[in-house]
Amino acid sequence: MRISPEMITIDCADPQALAAWWAEALGVEGTQDYGGFVILAATPLVLGFQRVPEPRAAKNRVHVDFSSPDRPADVERLAKLGATVVGEQSMEGMSWTVLRDPEGNEFCLADAGSH
Repeated sequence: MRISPEMITIDCADPQALAAWWAEALGVEGTQDYGGFVILAATPLVLGFQRVPEPRAAKNRVHVDFSSPDRPADVERLAKLGATVVGEQSMEGMSWTVLRDPEGNEFCLADAGSH
């Protein structure tokens, strides 16, 4: 039997606010709010936002990669929404931007089709 991925859960201080930010960033509507846990269905990806008492202390050990047909424009749009641009990376014909959401969780935005 194989296991199947269902959702990526992000630990955070304010799940409602972070889920709302990601909904705007991804252009999706509607969340399922369970108080300390919020689910955002950004098909085909489902993101969960889970309240935890401790602040983020170090670099993420897992992060989400997204792609964009116009990476520079989307990086600018995400920065205007409150993301922090960490830097640009590239290797063997692939390039991407590392960003942080408003709670400091890192994610990457690559050129569409580069993975």
